[in-house]
Amino acid sequence: MYVIAVTFLATEADKGRFLERVRQQARDSLEREPGCHRFDVCVDPGDARRIFLYELYDDEAAFQAHLASDHFKDFDRTTAGWFEDKQVQAWQRLD
Repeated sequence: MYVIAVTFLATEADKGRFLERVRQQARDSLEREPGCHRFDVCVDPGDARRIFLYELYDDEAAFQAHLASDHFKDFDRTTAGWFEDKQVQAWQRLD
């Protein structure tokens, strides 16, 4: 399995709508992408601006399909100015 971990630092002004939009992105990914098995949205209990995503895909090709999807492109375009920092890491899950 191919794992993506993303950490965002949302702007203070946009943290509420960013969190709402990223939760919709998670639902869209799980419903529309057969290669997406998990998409968890987590918030730092000490700083609601820090948002962590844990995504689990069949393989890297399934993740690339995610990036090419219309719903991801819309999410990416819509939220571009709503965060100050974004860190993306790819992992391979050992079963």
